[in-house]
Amino acid sequence: MARTAAWLEPHPHGLYVRPADLWIDPSRPVERAAVTHGHADHARSGHHAVFATPETLAIMALRYGVDTAASRNAAFAYGDGFERGGVRFSFHPAGHVLGSAQIAMEYRGERIVVTGDYKRRADPTCAPFEIVPCDIFITEATFGLPVFRHPPTDGEIAKLLAAVRAEPDRCVLVGAYALGKAQRVIAELRRAGWDAPIFIHGALERMCALYADHGVALGDLRLVGETAKAEMAGQVVLAPPSALHDRWSRRLPDPITAMASGWMRVRQRARARMVELPLVISDHADWDELTATIAEVEPRESWITHGSEEGLLRWCELTQRRARALHLVGRDLEEEA
Repeated sequence: MARTAAWLEPHPHGLYVRPADLWIDPSRPVERAAVTHGHADHARSGHHAVFATPETLAIMALRYGVDTAASRNAAFAYGDGFERGGVRFSFHPAGHVLGSAQIAMEYRGERIVVTGDYKRRADPTCAPFEIVPCDIFITEATFGLPVFRHPPTDGEIAKLLAAVRAEPDRCVLVGAYALGKAQRVIAELRRAGWDAPIFIHGALERMCALYADHGVALGDLRLVGETAKAEMAGQVVLAPPSALHDRWSRRLPDPITAMASGWMRVRQRARARMVELPLVISDHADWDELTATIAEVEPRESWITHGSEEGLLRWCELTQRRARALHLVGRDLEEEA
């Protein structure tokens, strides 16, 4: 532990790589930041220089105004990286959202991997998670409790389609986060054979276009604001969760309210959001996937952050694995709403 702490320092606002004078996913502006993915609890504006995948830089340009053309920023494809201060950095697929990456660091014979957020399920919108052997494995724990065991995604999509077909005079309005979840739900619907137009809230338009520009086929998408109410009967509509019950939803034909989130496993959360059709679709690893990943990586030590840290820490203790909780601040329990 002492060797690692000498060159990688956990701080409440991020991980500081001392020899490289660089931060990973800092929650406040810094001189140099390596960023795992584009969600706001990992990426932000204000950094002087950003190192990330091309897709993450594009997302940061769209959401936070990061200048991708600036020479101080650098994009790296999966498997590529850079060296600074004797530390070799490389980027590897995390399977969370488009462009999401684990960041591996090698320094003086020791390798550390920071997962950022990740999942192990197949996802047609992003590259699948890759096991990267390491000495220290820094893992998220958003769903780090045994109660969180996500069902198969195709079954949740089947529930959604069954609801659409059962109520042809209504629409199903799905709350889905603007980056990652909305595009995944659309792509999963296409994979299930739904080739009708899918109607979207205007807040989703630019991110869906960015995904399409990066080769993710989403099919025919139409804006709710440009569509007559009657045309959306018997159809699927997607919107940010914040729009499910606001005035915007009044333009829809008697919507069945759905929500796509790992938190829909908790009935109280579904009731609190007035969700009629909870869809347990998550872009994070569930309990079984978190524990299986640690077992597969077999690190010397695991560092746990971002979520239910104590539950996963206890599992490590019971299975005689060295671990510690980092207690970083500014980390939402799931993507931003």
